[in-house]
Amino acid sequence: MKKFFAFVFAPAVIATLLALLVTGCAPRAEEPPILSEPAAESSETSSEDTPTSIEPTTIRLGGLKGPTSMGMVKLLKDAGEGKSFNACEFTLAGSADEVTPKLVNGELDIAAIPANLASVLFNNTDGKIKLLAINTLGVLYIVENGESITNLAELKGRTLYATGRGSTPEYVLDYLLEENGIDPENDVSVEWKSEPTEVVSLMAGNKGSVAMMPQPYVTVAQGAVENLRIAADLTKEWDALGSGSALITGVLVVRSDFADEYPGQINKFLEEYKASTEYVNANTADASVLIEEFDIVKAAVAEKALPYCNITFIAGKDMKAAMQGYLEVLYDRNPQSVGGSLPGDDFYYGAQ
Repeated sequence: MKKFFAFVFAPAVIATLLALLVTGCAPRAEEPPILSEPAAESSETSSEDTPTSIEPTTIRLGGLKGPTSMGMVKLLKDAGEGKSFNACEFTLAGSADEVTPKLVNGELDIAAIPANLASVLFNNTDGKIKLLAINTLGVLYIVENGESITNLAELKGRTLYATGRGSTPEYVLDYLLEENGIDPENDVSVEWKSEPTEVVSLMAGNKGSVAMMPQPYVTVAQGAVENLRIAADLTKEWDALGSGSALITGVLVVRSDFADEYPGQINKFLEEYKASTEYVNANTADASVLIEEFDIVKAAVAEKALPYCNITFIAGKDMKAAMQGYLEVLYDRNPQSVGGSLPGDDFYYGAQ
């Protein structure tokens, strides 16, 4: 169920880390959206800084619970206080299935969504959705309840618990294993589970067990499984290949019609979004409070997980180069994972 946000803070009772994350993802009743007013006299929007030809507009922004929305929280807070250039109407959803129809139907203007979904929507809507920026790199990790794994090559002959079969985590894992000389079909026994919480339970009672998990579930698992450690960061493993691409989790997309009508307003939004990601990365404690305030993840989990969530901002030509390589990897394993074909240059906003 979708969640419309009021810009107020609601304290919660903190139990265990696992309970924190589970309750943080529970559905909530719908509330009316809160619409922030554009700042009239703030330093950010003074006549000296803002061209008079650009008038603030209202941006209907969508996000998902989890890392892909963490980087926007400072912008959301500023918008709620009337300090952002544009007004912002924020909708939080529990799954991409809730965001997709709103984008396609024009109920949202900009949204933070999984990277491969951006390509799928571009292909399936004849270019009605464009890529604005990369906002989250990889959040996948190999974790071990033990000390035997120090690199991906040492997964040979082991059993690996994981979630995400038939989707991007499986394709990423297969690609990285192959690049490290491991046959994913014969050299590793992957036991696919439906939920990360199931993996946590299995590891808690199995010394020496190994799993592939995303943040912030890695942080949750470390609170539930004594001596659980990160054995490999798959984002770093991808970077080590030197392909020029990147392991990408989340992106910002925009409706093409909105982009065509409001290019100046989008540029201001992107400036403020970038500043928001920089704030989140530099101020994890304060940012974690905001992350809980906007019901994305509980603060206790967010503060520990943020350094491993790879919150970023990459736009323009760098965005295009990184995204193209990532989508090619997915396409080689399952063309439908990117919508049947690799998107053309018109997919990449501002990368010409």
